[in-house]
Amino acid sequence: MGKPTGFMEVPRITDAEAAPLERIKNWREFKIHPAEKQQRAQASRCMDCGTPFCHTGHMVSGMASGCPVNNLIPEWNDLIYRGRWKEALERLHKTNNFPEFTGRVCPAPCEGSCVLGVIGPAVTIKNNECAIIDRGWEEGWVTARIPETRTGKKIAVVGSGPAGLACADQLNQAGHSVTVFEREDRIGGLLMYGIPNMKLDKELVVQRRVDLMASEGIEFKTGIAIGKDSVWTAEKLRADFDATILCCGATAGRDLYIDNRDAEGVFMAMEFLTTNTRYQLDHEFDGSNPALNATGKDVVVIGGGDTGTDCVGTSIRHGCKSVIQLEIMPQPPEKRAANNPWPEWPKIYKMDYGQEEANALQGRDPRHYLVQTKRFLKDATGKLTGLEIVEIEWTKDEQGRFVPQDIEGTLRVIPCQLALLAMGFTGPENEVIQKFALETDARSNIKADHGQFITNVPGVFAAGDVRRGQSLVVWAINEGRGAARECDRFLMGATNLP
Repeated sequence: MGKPTGFMEVPRITDAEAAPLERIKNWREFKIHPAEKQQRAQASRCMDCGTPFCHTGHMVSGMASGCPVNNLIPEWNDLIYRGRWKEALERLHKTNNFPEFTGRVCPAPCEGSCVLGVIGPAVTIKNNECAIIDRGWEEGWVTARIPETRTGKKIAVVGSGPAGLACADQLNQAGHSVTVFEREDRIGGLLMYGIPNMKLDKELVVQRRVDLMASEGIEFKTGIAIGKDSVWTAEKLRADFDATILCCGATAGRDLYIDNRDAEGVFMAMEFLTTNTRYQLDHEFDGSNPALNATGKDVVVIGGGDTGTDCVGTSIRHGCKSVIQLEIMPQPPEKRAANNPWPEWPKIYKMDYGQEEANALQGRDPRHYLVQTKRFLKDATGKLTGLEIVEIEWTKDEQGRFVPQDIEGTLRVIPCQLALLAMGFTGPENEVIQKFALETDARSNIKADHGQFITNVPGVFAAGDVRRGQSLVVWAINEGRGAARECDRFLMGATNLP
């Protein structure tokens, strides 16, 4: 695949970006695709490696290794190299309903397992994927596919995040009539409100795809919270539809129950991000900020990961006074450790866009490692004024488990008027689970085996984070496609869905 000697001749060059100090002035996407000649050259680096681990999608050491939707990566890299872009798009859409989403927000486990990565920098798979789909939209190759016949079967999909949208798309193409229910005022779930606009444009990217799906026959209903809505109850869904697929996500955030948690100025990260994105969309990104903002404040983000990074980038665009990020884990190494071999996801030190922007503004990476928050501090009016933090080390307890241990003499107070809790998610919210009388697993997720997706209630399926726990957008697409396949089989006795 690609040019036989391309990986030896062409150095890895990723997409260009607007300079940090420039891009923080607005909410626009800041990645810039290179000219076609460079993009084709990057695709030429894809080796004829014999066994392409990039599209395996296995779980190795608890993390994704290779593409969870099994993208045919070597095939479309070869087609890019040869300038056959439309065929590359056809290959890409065979496995991925929404490459414009994954091409922007996926951490690219495919690149972590790229065979070329054993000896040098991996192929720019994520950039190549995004270039294919963006060109497809520009050229008018992405058009509505309206099913020629309908089966007469009606399916309800609850939740319009990546799992719900992928599920709806597949089932619609199978000829079923699909209605998607979303509790927010816009379709997209995590894609719409959980990821800031500079990382994933809502109007030009998310809404464009939603509009296409609507033109293909999918019905979208917003402002309906299944489990709470007095009209659209669990009983009504089961009575009105032949099957129901729950793709509600795992939106219950992990809280931090320490002294003065009730201080005014402590918020869950997703509340902060959702409030901001909704406001920006409602005000057409006019330069103003919502009431819940970081303007002029010392911001502390507790927790890392993508959500923490998004909080950093958003706070900077609000015009915060300062921003730091506290991580309880140690700083990753610069290169793979001996216990983190290829093709595992490489746990190495890197700065994402938010850290790059903070570094440009403040002169250093905003992350502080091996730090634990002991308590929040507030003034007489209840407003947050600071955090008491301590440096820790990880030691083994009597049961052999690693636990954090305070380092004597490191307790200190840092100023803070806005603390954002970005420590991950504990699982799905309970209302839907209770209303459908669903069984759950030990982690409070809906109990449904991967590959089958059927719950203990006949005709009710579960997919995405609500089933597997908080995960990647690409895993959600995998699950949505899988649940659609099994639902189609349940309704029709057999299925042709992949």
